[in-house]
Amino acid sequence: MQIGTRTVKEVINPSISVQQKAKTSFFKRLMSQKALLAMSLPFVVWLFIFKYIPLWGWAIAFQDFKPARGLLDQEWTGLEHFKFLFSDANFYRVLRNTLGMSTINLVLGFVTAIGLALLINEIRNIKFKKSIQTISYMPHFISWVVAASIVSYSLSLENGIINIVLVNLGIVDEPILWLGKEKWFWAINGLADVWKNVGWNTIIYLAAITMIDPEQYEAADIDGASRFQRIWNITLPSLKPTIIILLIMNLGYILESGFEAQYLLGNPMNLSYSENLDIYVLKYGISMGNFSIATAAGIFKTVVSFIFLFTANHIAKRFDQPRLF
Repeated sequence: MQIGTRTVKEVINPSISVQQKAKTSFFKRLMSQKALLAMSLPFVVWLFIFKYIPLWGWAIAFQDFKPARGLLDQEWTGLEHFKFLFSDANFYRVLRNTLGMSTINLVLGFVTAIGLALLINEIRNIKFKKSIQTISYMPHFISWVVAASIVSYSLSLENGIINIVLVNLGIVDEPILWLGKEKWFWAINGLADVWKNVGWNTIIYLAAITMIDPEQYEAADIDGASRFQRIWNITLPSLKPTIIILLIMNLGYILESGFEAQYLLGNPMNLSYSENLDIYVLKYGISMGNFSIATAAGIFKTVVSFIFLFTANHIAKRFDQPRLF
């Protein structure tokens, strides 16, 4: 039965009409964006195949896994492997190292990338600006095998450029075996990561800066604002949404401190500070055939990443800041 243009159900419960209209509008928007849906479909399929289907393998963490048997024919052990992780002193050591290196990389990465983006944006000579951008991007495309060799040679005891400069300037009396000082490893790793990735990390900030309305800078010039005042009062506030979104996303990778740099720069002298969670999985899990421990550590990383990501997003929402969802 209809009353005017509405059904009885819509009169009794108006929210039904609103919901139906919302669904219709949603499907109309989908149909009007067929090209975008077609372009995104391969990535959705890739995500499903390589990210979601392998989650079935998490069952290994709850089994005494033997590769010769099928996944359903294994001996189930419950939470025994997780109990082993949380009772292992080595696990807490590598967890400390992972959090320490991730925090240093996160802070240095944000500060240096934002700073370099601001400096590059202030360059008025286009050719010089492009040259600086190219030079800063180049280390990102060097593999960590080559990059670690460069870092090791620069810090070497005999011919390392760092020791040569420090000795000639009188800052130190004799060369220092930098990679043999375990407590210096986090700083060395952080600086190496900055050298390699700072140029690449500036790209998104430079893109965000180009979206700032030029009229704001023109008005600031008319008011007599200095270059620093324009940066502080216009550029940085305009970058705030981008910074917050990237910070939330990076907090989701807080236990991803890297693998190649630590594995290649690590040695027996700095082992207690260079081993992180990924090396722990390789050394005490996969290399020893203990796939259950490796999987349990992977689940732990995922759970912690989810907690950090959702907590950071909730805090941003609580303070009415830009957020992921």
